[in-house]
Amino acid sequence: MEQRHLGRTGLRVSRIGLGTLTWGRDVDEHDAADMLKAFWEAGGTLVDTADVYGDGEAEYLLGRLMEGLVPRRDLVISTKAGSVPDPDRRFDGSRGHLLAALDASLDRLGTDHVDVWHVHAYDHSTPLEETLQALDLAVNSGRARYAGVSNFCGWQLAKAATWQLAAPGLRTRLASTQMEYSLLQRGVEREVLPAALDLGVGMLPSSPLGRGVLTGKYRGATPPDSRGASEHLAPFVEPYLDDTAGRIVDAVTTAADGLAVTPLQVALAWVRDRPGVTAPIVGARTAPQLAAALSVEALSLPDEICRALDDVSAPVHRYPDHDWSTL
Repeated sequence: MEQRHLGRTGLRVSRIGLGTLTWGRDVDEHDAADMLKAFWEAGGTLVDTADVYGDGEAEYLLGRLMEGLVPRRDLVISTKAGSVPDPDRRFDGSRGHLLAALDASLDRLGTDHVDVWHVHAYDHSTPLEETLQALDLAVNSGRARYAGVSNFCGWQLAKAATWQLAAPGLRTRLASTQMEYSLLQRGVEREVLPAALDLGVGMLPSSPLGRGVLTGKYRGATPPDSRGASEHLAPFVEPYLDDTAGRIVDAVTTAADGLAVTPLQVALAWVRDRPGVTAPIVGARTAPQLAAALSVEALSLPDEICRALDDVSAPVHRYPDHDWSTL
């Protein structure tokens, strides 16, 4: 699998990442082992997790699998901290919470460091410089090799990345930002992606298949074994089952038919090769599902297909994103 630099750093990662959102909850140890081994054998290196995935079970499961199945040195482990199970405060970006969460993640993973450590979301209750200092301390102590953020909007990302660049050698530059990005969700193109490109921050798209909708499996009805039929994930899928999404899925399916490939491959190749993108994070429940995603490695979409998909999924971005004189 092709490797790409993560942002403006020396770290190289596979251009498809393996997500573990459902590990320890919907994915058991057997299926996780099959997927991790298949991913590694395909040349994949970037494995993404978080301290809250499966209430910590995802990290624990990944740590167990690294003991004997896949060498730790062959993987780039990315985890996140900051989300908390508190209805009154969903995110805690305080220095104390973040560093304690990192130590707990390392214990579950069974390793002395993670390769990339992300702040899971922006915390309005904590000064940003305090949150970012936790990243500096993590890198300076060797517990994290690189640092990034997740779910920061455009001004938040620009502020954070600029703050870190203001003291080179003393603060850790942001290597990456993880955001939802797909043909069904192009909101990051408004401000986040331009900021990331300008500041040298690599984009790691989550839900690159539009929460599974872009595979086309929901076109007729909701499959009983799908996320859309799951009690706890149905609300996650439902926003992408409207008429607008349907038109985009139809276009993806038409493109796939013309290229003799699958809608999954078309949708994943589109986001993988967008400017500024380092590696989409793909979540799968079984090894065959993951193999279907990894098969995109050999596919590059023709320019005319990309333009057609761009047109049918184009978000409405006007002032101030476009030159005001053209409006």
